[in-house]
Amino acid sequence: MDVYITRSVSSLSRSHVQRLIAEGLLTVNGKQAKANYKLADGDEIELTVPSPEPVEVVAEDIQLDVLYEDQDVIVINKARGMVVHPAAGNYSGTLVNALLGRCDDLSGINGEIRPGIVHRLDKDTSGVMVAAKNDRAHISLAEQIKERTASRKYLAIVHGNIAQDQGVIEAPIGRHPTERKKMAVRSGGKEAVTRFRVLERFGSYTLVECKLLTGRTHQIRVHMAYINHPVVGDPVYGPKNPHFDIKGQALHAAELSFNHPVTGETMIFTAPLPEDMQKILTRLKR
Repeated sequence: MDVYITRSVSSLSRSHVQRLIAEGLLTVNGKQAKANYKLADGDEIELTVPSPEPVEVVAEDIQLDVLYEDQDVIVINKARGMVVHPAAGNYSGTLVNALLGRCDDLSGINGEIRPGIVHRLDKDTSGVMVAAKNDRAHISLAEQIKERTASRKYLAIVHGNIAQDQGVIEAPIGRHPTERKKMAVRSGGKEAVTRFRVLERFGSYTLVECKLLTGRTHQIRVHMAYINHPVVGDPVYGPKNPHFDIKGQALHAAELSFNHPVTGETMIFTAPLPEDMQKILTRLKR
């Protein structure tokens, strides 16, 4: 039963389903059932999923590496290890908490949990991000990302020696069929396109620049693993042994460009490679 529900409802993890069943919120043919119930043709299933309890997002005094700020946008260099917005298990210490502690206003389009957030970076991906201070700015930035007029470039250290100097990975990405916290290249997934260019080779490792043409969850990490060159340090899609002293994947959002939502001026922001990735490159060059 729990496997069937997890596969049928992509927003629910198997452990979440099992907790709901343990709380007596599942009935089959009008009677409570257990997670190990085996389905039969004609079974009528009803699962009650309670509404999440409201979460109060509070302002926190957290230092940010601000690259640019005006009355419409704020551009920051996000540190590796920082979660972008509150979620289960991370209700404080996030980028949103830090932004609320710094900015008087943020756009409300994404609700109280994600004020100002136009796009995301994974917790363990560092680099340039822009947040919107008002709805007008948010709408403009979101449209630029959707229409691919905003540009995002990443630097990644990956396993293996990539033979070609550049290439395009076009492979649809969707939720992994059995591991709900993972994404995967799969038929029926959403369009995903990543361009890559080799910057330097180190025998068993390669430094690449990746440009996102779409913005799917874990896109670069999934695509590089798909072509058998997973990102160094990636705990989900790479080797279990991280090979280097780095907490998370060696992936950095190095450049972000967009047109200012009010003035229309083309703006380009860069963030230097973080120290942990720089140390890996120094070691590889030696």
